[in-house]
Amino acid sequence: MTAATGASPAAAAATALVRRHRLKPIELLPWVAVIAGFYAFPGYHALGSQIFIMVLFAMALDLILGFAGIVTLGQAAFFGVGAYAAGIIAVHGWTEPLSGLVLAAAVAGVLGAVIGFILLRTEGLTLLMLTLVVSVMISEAANKAGKLTGGADGLQGVTIAPVLGLFRFDIFGRTAYIYTAILLAIAWLAVRAIIHSPFGRSLTGIRENVARMHAIGSPVLRRRMTAYTIAAALSGVAGALSAQTTQFVGLEVLSFERSGAVLIMLILGGPGRLYGAFVGVPLYMIAQDQLAALDPAYWFFWIGLLLIVVVMVARGGVLGLIDRAVAPLGWGRRP
Repeated sequence: MTAATGASPAAAAATALVRRHRLKPIELLPWVAVIAGFYAFPGYHALGSQIFIMVLFAMALDLILGFAGIVTLGQAAFFGVGAYAAGIIAVHGWTEPLSGLVLAAAVAGVLGAVIGFILLRTEGLTLLMLTLVVSVMISEAANKAGKLTGGADGLQGVTIAPVLGLFRFDIFGRTAYIYTAILLAIAWLAVRAIIHSPFGRSLTGIRENVARMHAIGSPVLRRRMTAYTIAAALSGVAGALSAQTTQFVGLEVLSFERSGAVLIMLILGGPGRLYGAFVGVPLYMIAQDQLAALDPAYWFFWIGLLLIVVVMVARGGVLGLIDRAVAPLGWGRRP
C-alpha cells in the first residue's frame, strides 16, 4: 500500500494509465473539422461522406497493420462482403439501414474469423500473398454469382429507407454526411478504447517482438485472430455504408485497387497512430479529386509522386513529420 493514497502500486499504475488515456482536447480537432466542413463546404457533402467511409476502412486496417503488425493486401475482401451483404438485403426488401450495418459487420466478422484462423498461422511474404489470393478468389466468386450480386454489371436497385424512419438520403448528400460521420465517431471511440486496453497493448507487443510475447505466455495467435476479426467487421461496416450512401455495389469494392488505395492512404497519414487515417484519407481523396480535374488521364502519377515524397521525407507519414517538427518543443508522440 502506498502511504499517500492507501492504494496498491498496481492500482495506482492502473489509475495513472486511465488518466493518461483520457480524451484530450486536441483529439476533438478532427470532429471540429467535420462539423465545420458540413457548413463551410455544402457542395461537397457527398465527397465528405465517402471520405468518412474510407477513414473508417483505413482505421480498421490500422488496427491490424499499424498495431498488430499483420501485413495484408486483401482487406477489400471484407469491405466488399459488407457492401454486398447490405446491398443484397436492400434489393430483396430489407431497406432499414442500421440493421443492414449490423448484418454486414456480422458477415464480414465471421469471414474474417474463418480466414484469420487459416492465414494467420503464416507470416511475412506468405501471409501477404495469401491475403491477396483470398481477396481475388472472393472477387471472382462475386463475379460468377451474377444472379445474386449482379456480376460485372453491379448490384442495382439498392434502395435504402430513411435513417430511423426520419432522415431520407438526399441527392445532395447531407444525410449521408451526418450518418457516416456519426458512425465513424462511434467506431473511433471503440477502436480508441481497444488500443488503449491491455489487449491493445498486447497487440503492440506482438508487432514489436513475437518471440518475446510467446516467451511470456501471451496467446499470440488468438489475439491476432481477434484483432483480425474486429478489423474485418469494421471493414464490413465501411463497405455497407458505401453501399447505402451510393445505393450501388460493383465488383470494384472487392478489388486489389481498393486494398492498395487504403494502404496508401494509411501510409500517407502514418500507421500505428490511430489518427493516421484521419490525415491520410482526406489528403489522398482531396488530392485525387483535384488532380483528376486538372489531369484526368495521369492523376495517379501525381498521387504516386506524392507518396514517394512522403515516404522519403516524412518517415511515419504526415503525423511522423509533425512529431519531428514539434519534438524540440516537447510535444512529440508519447509511447
